[in-house]
Amino acid sequence: MKGGFQYGGQAVIEGVMMRGPKTRSIAVRRPDNSIVIDRRQINSAVQKYSFLKWPGVRGVVALFESLILGLEALSYSANQAVDEKEELTKREIAVTILIALGLAVLLFVVLPTAFTHWAASRIQNPFWNNVIEGIIRIGVFLSYVAAISRLKDIQRVFQYHGAEHKVINAYEAGEPLEPQVVQRYSTLHPRCGTSFLLIVMVVSIFVFAALGHNDDILWRILSRVLLLPVVAGLSYELLKLSSRYTHNWLCRTAIAPGLWLQKLTTREPDDSQVEVAISALKAVLEEGEDHVR
Repeated sequence: MKGGFQYGGQAVIEGVMMRGPKTRSIAVRRPDNSIVIDRRQINSAVQKYSFLKWPGVRGVVALFESLILGLEALSYSANQAVDEKEELTKREIAVTILIALGLAVLLFVVLPTAFTHWAASRIQNPFWNNVIEGIIRIGVFLSYVAAISRLKDIQRVFQYHGAEHKVINAYEAGEPLEPQVVQRYSTLHPRCGTSFLLIVMVVSIFVFAALGHNDDILWRILSRVLLLPVVAGLSYELLKLSSRYTHNWLCRTAIAPGLWLQKLTTREPDDSQVEVAISALKAVLEEGEDHVR
């Protein structure tokens, strides 16, 4: 892999978004079976301010930029994957995104924190109090993923998620980007966002434990939200480190739970879905830096 850049992306509605060092592309399968590609330059703040590349800081930047790019990709794919008469308005998309973000905060921050606050009178030790909160958070997350994975539309997204991983795995192995070749590779990848979320939940146990115990439920919830950038920064560094040294038994052990979890969020894609993922990656492989194989 020339240049050493770690390509990656995410599944969207009937498609895949891929990110390169300078561009991002979104490839979507249209209702008429054609593939539409939207390729744009990335104006990353990291390119302007070198201190944003510092360990601990770069993870926070990557998280916010990925969130923005991901929401943009979902909005684009939502309209491309349906007939023109069914296209969503910007307001409908914005409301849907806000509801989804609000639900995420409610399920993964407010609910676990509130339950732990209620149980605090029985468990006085701050560390074990936060361990229980973390276990509840992970349990809610697993239950949520298991529940939505039963939906037909989500299963399609999970197939595109698997296609994205297969293409990245094949590219990093130096293989030709052809569906029949790509299909031989795994739907699991150590740098997956699913693995990142699991690391975030584990790291948060130790970070939140450092706060000690506070009887004010509103402060407990607010402190979790405010410390998310710190947790994200630490989790990003751990993810990068473990995925870079997969030959090390300790790193393999560390990433194993994340790979197991990916079995819930990925599905085996068909050739047409792999073709879309290949189109997205090829669109960000720039001449002079990488060659399209």
